Amino acid sequence: MKRAFHLRTAALAAALLSAAACTSTTAASTASSSAADAAPVTLTMWGTYGNGGNTAQTQALAKLITKFQSANPNITVNYVDMPYDQLKQKLTTSAAGGGLPDVLRSDIGWVAQFGKLGAFAPLDTEMPGFGDVAKSTYPGTLAANKYNGHYYGMPLDTNTRVLVTSPDVLAKAGMTAPPATFDDFKAMAAKLPAGTQLFADSGLQGWNVLPWIWSGGGDITDADVTKATGYLNSDKSVAAVQMLVDLYKAKQIPNLITGNQGGTSTSDGLPGGKYATILDGPWMVDIWGQQYPSFKPVFSQVPAGPGGSVSVVGGESMVMSETSTHKDAALKFIQFTLSDDFQLGMADAGQMPVVATAGTKAATAHPYYSVFATQLQTAKARLPIPDAGQVDTILNTELTKAFNGSESVKDALTAAASQIDPLLKA
Repeated sequence: MKRAFHLRTAALAAALLSAAACTSTTAASTASSSAADAAPVTLTMWGTYGNGGNTAQTQALAKLITKFQSANPNITVNYVDMPYDQLKQKLTTSAAGGGLPDVLRSDIGWVAQFGKLGAFAPLDTEMPGFGDVAKSTYPGTLAANKYNGHYYGMPLDTNTRVLVTSPDVLAKAGMTAPPATFDDFKAMAAKLPAGTQLFADSGLQGWNVLPWIWSGGGDITDADVTKATGYLNSDKSVAAVQMLVDLYKAKQIPNLITGNQGGTSTSDGLPGGKYATILDGPWMVDIWGQQYPSFKPVFSQVPAGPGGSVSVVGGESMVMSETSTHKDAALKFIQFTLSDDFQLGMADAGQMPVVATAGTKAATAHPYYSVFATQLQTAKARLPIPDAGQVDTILNTELTKAFNGSESVKDALTAAASQIDPLLKA
C-alpha cells in the first residue's frame, strides 16, 4: 500500500552487488560458493505479497526472482503466496512438524517467537558479511530482528507512523503548521471548530501508545529488555499517557481508542473533518487517493516531548529456516533482497525500503516520503520477544481501565509492567 521510490545507493551496491552483463547480480560476492551451489537448487519461499489482491507486488516480485535466477542459473526460487493469518498458522504447524520453506517473508513481530523455537536460523552467524549489510539498514528495523543476542532475520521492508493532519481543519484552527510539540498538540484542541476532535486512534496496543511514551521520554523496558517495572510505569511514561487520558476525558479523543467499534474510523474521520489529527503510515496515501481523491493530508513528525519525536517501526523481514538444506543459496537470495535491484523493484510496487539512504532518496520522487524517512531515523522497534502479542493484549486491557476511569494511569501502567516482566524472561 505504499508509494514507489527511485534510488541508487552506491555504497550498498558495492557491498551487495557484482556485475553480470547489464544486470546487477545478487551480492553473491559476499556469500561463499560451495559445491552445493554449483548443482541445481530449488528454494521455496513463503510470503504474503498478494494480500488484498495486491497483484502489483506479486508481479514485481516475479520479475525480481527472474532477475535473480538469470544471475544465478543454478538457483530456482519457488514463491508460494498465502493470506497473512494462514501463513502464521502454516508456519506454526510446520515449525512443530517439519516442512518449513528455505526462506520466508516474515512479519517482524514473528521473528523472536520462531527464533526462540529454533525454526529460524541466526543470520548473524550464518551470513557472510552480515555486519556490513546490517549497517545499511535503519537501526529500528534491524533491532526488531534481534532475540537473545542473535539476529534471526534481516529487514526487508519497513514503515512507521507519523502525525497526519487535515489541512482544512488546520486552516480553520488558524494554524499554518501541524503541532510540532506536546504543548502545541494540547494547545490545538482549544482552536478547533465545533464538531472536530483533536486526535483519534483505534487501540491502546504498543503500535498505538509507544510513540507517545517514547516521545515523552519514557520507555516500556530497560535497554536490555529484562524489566518493565520502573520503566513502563516511570514518571515520564505516566505523564505521556496521562496527556492522552486528559484529552480523552475532555472529549478531544473519541472512544474509538478504547475499542468502540461504532465510531468513525480514522481513515474516514480525518478527511471528513471529524478528527484534526491521527497517527498513520504512508499506505494511507493510496487509500485516500481512491476514496477521497480531493483530500491532501499534511504529514509531519510525531509531536516532540521530553524524549524528542519518536515513532514505532513496522514491516517485514527475510528469514532462513534452520532446516534448509540449501543455506548457501538461501543466503544469496536474502542478500539480493537488500540490493538496489530488489529494493527499487519492490519500491515500484509500494514497499518502503529498509536501507536508510534509499529512504532519503525516495523523497526526490515523492516529497511527502521525506517525513517518513526522517521519522525512521529515530523510530524504535516494539519488544523483540516471543510473547510480543501478549504484551499488546496487556497494554490494551490495562490502559482501557485508565481511559475509562476505573484506574489511575500510574496503577494501570504498574499492573501492565508486572504482567510483562515475566514475559521478558521467557
